[in-house]
Amino acid sequence: MTEQTTVVAMPRLNEAAPAFTAKTTHGMLSLEDYKGKWLVLFSHPADFTPVCTTEFMAFAQASADFKALNCELMGLSIDGVHAHIAWARSIKDNFGVEINFPIIADLNMKVAGAYGMVQPGASDTSAVRATFVIDPEGVLRAMLYYPMSNGRSVAEILRLVKALQTTDANVCATPESWTPGDEVIVPPPATAQEAEVRKDQGYNYVDWYFSKKSL
Repeated sequence: MTEQTTVVAMPRLNEAAPAFTAKTTHGMLSLEDYKGKWLVLFSHPADFTPVCTTEFMAFAQASADFKALNCELMGLSIDGVHAHIAWARSIKDNFGVEINFPIIADLNMKVAGAYGMVQPGASDTSAVRATFVIDPEGVLRAMLYYPMSNGRSVAEILRLVKALQTTDANVCATPESWTPGDEVIVPPPATAQEAEVRKDQGYNYVDWYFSKKSL
């Protein structure tokens, strides 16, 4: 008997993010509703679980920082809308943190399937901790996947959105652990002639392919 292999559909970077319309704790919402804004779409394994609770509180507490970047937040799990509402109320009652962003109720796993959030090696019925950064044009710009046992760093996701916006605005790249105010990386020369003159162009020059500048 031939062993069956489950193929997980995966979205791809720099292509259109999978479209969706779904029931959420803020009513019916679609990806199109976020046109013109950045969106961080993130999944969690289940409501009323401790690691997910810490993540949702961290996202909620950072929501004003995301909004300052024209970036909205949206959660998802394979639970019903009433479970989401009850969990959000429990978080507010127990921790004093209000979950102020919508949570998709994805009982049919349609959105989770389109985004590759369900990983059979982890679970067939729960979404892993997947995070997707979608730009104002609906293009998928970044993906992060975490196992069920370990929580994400919301600060890193916020830093990533800032880095993406900076590279878009300034035609540059950002080095490891870059934060606003740090030097950015100048795109490498495309020709031998450009490489020859790179050291004289006023950048923080190390070698022809490695130069930084301040913004």
